[in-house]
Amino acid sequence: MAIDIEVVSKQNIRPSVPTPEHLKKYTLSFLDQLAPGVFIPLLFYYPADDQAENRLKSDHLKKSLSEALSKFYPLAGRFVSDNGHVDCNDEGAQYVEAQVNCKLNDVIRDPIPNELAKLLPLELDDATVDLNFAVQVNFFKCGGLAVGAVISHKVADALSFVNFMTSWAAIARGEQDVPSPIFGLAKLFPPLDMSGFEDRTGVLKENIISKRFLFDASKILALKNKCAEDNKNKSPEDRTQPTRFEALSAFIWNRYMAATGKNPGAPENTNIMFLPVNLRTRFDPPLPKHYFGNLYRMAILTPSMQNGEKENYGDIISQAREAIKSVDTSYVEKLKKGEDHLMCMKQMAQKFDKGEMLTMSFTSLSRFGVYEADFGWGKPVWVSSARLTFSNVVTFFDNKEGDGIEAWIILKEDEMAKFEADQELVSFVSSTV
Repeated sequence: MAIDIEVVSKQNIRPSVPTPEHLKKYTLSFLDQLAPGVFIPLLFYYPADDQAENRLKSDHLKKSLSEALSKFYPLAGRFVSDNGHVDCNDEGAQYVEAQVNCKLNDVIRDPIPNELAKLLPLELDDATVDLNFAVQVNFFKCGGLAVGAVISHKVADALSFVNFMTSWAAIARGEQDVPSPIFGLAKLFPPLDMSGFEDRTGVLKENIISKRFLFDASKILALKNKCAEDNKNKSPEDRTQPTRFEALSAFIWNRYMAATGKNPGAPENTNIMFLPVNLRTRFDPPLPKHYFGNLYRMAILTPSMQNGEKENYGDIISQAREAIKSVDTSYVEKLKKGEDHLMCMKQMAQKFDKGEMLTMSFTSLSRFGVYEADFGWGKPVWVSSARLTFSNVVTFFDNKEGDGIEAWIILKEDEMAKFEADQELVSFVSSTV
């Protein structure tokens, strides 16, 4: 349903403890420099309760946010547009309060991803904003609320974002032993001269649409079994039943290519799947999960179906496993030098701009614990994304029960119409919004 909001107030929340002088300049790492110049959104929805009125809840959120910002001090600073550092000046994170002219259940029951963006404090692709974190607290007519937060991709990946939100929530609950983030990524991946690199390649606003496709536990199991059947004659490693992420990524890519009439073997195009890899686990020894920044890379896969079999998902999964496997400790050591990887990224961007490359990027927040964000009035009844500013992007979320997956898919409008009408896709989707 359409959402009408009224912004009631807007202010900056400063850290409860000033940032020490020696931490005032936060240098971005090479991986931060490579990150898209956009904001990542997350929305947490909470039903009405009798614990406190809206004003007290808002005061509670402001106070705990101030304390959280003392730990995550770069988020209270300002991004300096030289693509090199954050000025940790304690100017604060933006905090917006808004009234929503409907009930929370109206939004949850009939969510429209393009409309959900109204519950966020700013446009996700606004390059003029130097904030690193902003939040909009939305109060519904029924007493429910939604916390809509955005973080600059220049300072954080999705895991860092979730770690911040769950840490803020833990502080709000009065937890005493909240893990502190670990900074210093620029020492592992020193910044480089980024001349000639465009960090907003692929940003779109017009003619794209986001939809949520639900896959329940039974449908996911059926799809995993189908993928395993495809690989029954392959090596023992390939015969291993696929993960939910592997099965759904292969399935969505395959159905997109089939539904839109893309030719996987077309010589004029390079078809690429981007699959996220958490680099924290690729170090020897592994880095802690609370290491803050953009500690991920995308495994690059150019899918091909053997013998032209259009519905063989197992082939894609085998290739995906090889691509992800290649992002190992040796890969990380080469990445620390940076120059070769930067050149590769520039070349890919040029191909994309020329229309010589068809891509689909997959991201998963499954198992990230997004439903642990309890600010003192219970866990969220739903956690969502909103429409992003890129096409051909897929983001996976756990459902609240943890046994199903919500796939948020963004495509060009004409391609989405073909994609959602694909009968093979429809046979595995529980519902579509």
